[in-house]
Amino acid sequence: MSPDKRTQNHPVMLSRRMILKASAALFATGMLPSATAVFAQPALNRTQDQILGPFYPIMSKPDRSGDLTRVPGGSGRAKGQPLIVTGRVRNPAGSPVAGAEIEIWQANAFGRYAHPDDTNPAPLDPNFQGFGAVTTGSDGLYQFKTIKPIHYPAGITGIRPAHIHFDVKGRHDVLVTQMYFEGDPYNNKDPYLQSTPDPEALIVKLRSPTTEEPEFMVAVFDIVFRG
Repeated sequence: MSPDKRTQNHPVMLSRRMILKASAALFATGMLPSATAVFAQPALNRTQDQILGPFYPIMSKPDRSGDLTRVPGGSGRAKGQPLIVTGRVRNPAGSPVAGAEIEIWQANAFGRYAHPDDTNPAPLDPNFQGFGAVTTGSDGLYQFKTIKPIHYPAGITGIRPAHIHFDVKGRHDVLVTQMYFEGDPYNNKDPYLQSTPDPEALIVKLRSPTTEEPEFMVAVFDIVFRG
């Protein structure tokens, strides 16, 4: 058989070098995505904003011990279900945000804030701080010890579901949001929670206690902002 007929009947086998050259040319022209683009992870969605609320603490500075369940000189632990609130603060690229300042504040186990404008007749708890702050480390982690709040009356808004307020400050971004609890019967009726594009993203499911802290349920609430 002549060389011409062999060429007609059988495809020409490309060498490895020829394939690499062709691929490089396609990358250069933009016809193929770069390796970085192929393996890049999608950006994380920024945690959704919520209102600051009328009861941001004004009478005291935040406790920086990370434990809101005890007050210096108090007579014991705050009433209610002890709760560890923890999570990781990351930027949209997924990298941990170090040095983020996180403040939390909340109602006590009876549904009342330690704020002069809260007219709820429920009692105050002298052993509950209700206002704390921590700074994330190099791994972006944070943790508070607190109690699980309950729902409370909120005037024309109706009954607000149990929630914890967050104010997160970084070098380039500030985030004010709220964390809610799975199973609260008022979640679906709350205008603030339901006004967000993805309400479920702000709702946490309580996890079983750890062996180190058997009295504390655990709520994991990860936060994404620019940092």
